[in-house]
Amino acid sequence: MRPFDSLTLMQFLWAALSIFGFAIRTNLKGFSILLTALGGGLSWAFYLISLYYTKSPLLSVLISTILVCSYSELVAPRFKTPVSVFVICAIIPLVPGSGLYYTMRAYLDQNMTEASSRMLQTLMIAGTISIGIAIVSSVTNLIHRVMNKL
Repeated sequence: MRPFDSLTLMQFLWAALSIFGFAIRTNLKGFSILLTALGGGLSWAFYLISLYYTKSPLLSVLISTILVCSYSELVAPRFKTPVSVFVICAIIPLVPGSGLYYTMRAYLDQNMTEASSRMLQTLMIAGTISIGIAIVSSVTNLIHRVMNKL
């Protein structure tokens, strides 16, 4: 799969549509619904594009998280919405839900080696997401402090 083909566009649209539904379900109002949907689609598109170039799922998740959190930090103040609203909605496509499912399935099948392997991979992805959020939040906080002192 190439990074800028119809399959990537289709996956971007499906991710955006799913986050659109999630935003409606969580009672977001107005233009914020579209912006969170765009953030969700962008996070998955960034993941696919960086995965194509880096061949590393963890690095791709980190890059995607950093980019989409930066998007959230830029958009939230303009629409007077907490950054966490955009961040939470935007990272949902990156959350390793299938990893959790397959981990539990392996445990139920008594395959402890596969379960441990999948659990480690799932925890690494979840940790990478949290590290990406922390990096962007810290850098943004630092920039705001420096700008307020000038």
